[in-house]
Amino acid sequence: MSDAATHFSTEALGEPAGPGRYVNIGSIDSAEFVPGLGFRPVLGQRAMANFVDFAPGVEAPRHVHEEEQIVIVLDGEFTFDLDGDVRVMRQGDVAVVPAWVPHGAWTTDSYCREVDIFCPPRKSLLNLAAAQDSQVPDGQAQDNQAPGGERQAAGPSPDPA
Repeated sequence: MSDAATHFSTEALGEPAGPGRYVNIGSIDSAEFVPGLGFRPVLGQRAMANFVDFAPGVEAPRHVHEEEQIVIVLDGEFTFDLDGDVRVMRQGDVAVVPAWVPHGAWTTDSYCREVDIFCPPRKSLLNLAAAQDSQVPDGQAQDNQAPGGERQAAGPSPDPA
């Protein structure tokens, strides 16, 4: 096979991990660990995308975690500290943060919208999604729930087995 044929192969070499799904970010309730710093996590089987909104003048304190993280700026700008290498990041800029590398970010007078990709999924965000799930009264569907009642932000579709 050519490279394109290999890349776009339709031959399954394993069992599907579950059904695919679509998520509308606007339908996910934003949660904040820090005021003005909104998180909207979307969980896959082995990775997580977290859509993050920084209000002006907000800081995500310098921290470390075991998950690898890729930061992609979608709109606006913020200052990012990657283990002492401090840079202003704007639309289209990407930072790759290996596990346990200190990092943090802050906005000054502008906002920033970015997406963080975590592999494996970030544990504290899994806890946040679970806490949000527990706040939904039984039998009440919300806009960010799939037809079966599953919160779109909390995780992948349940295994049908």
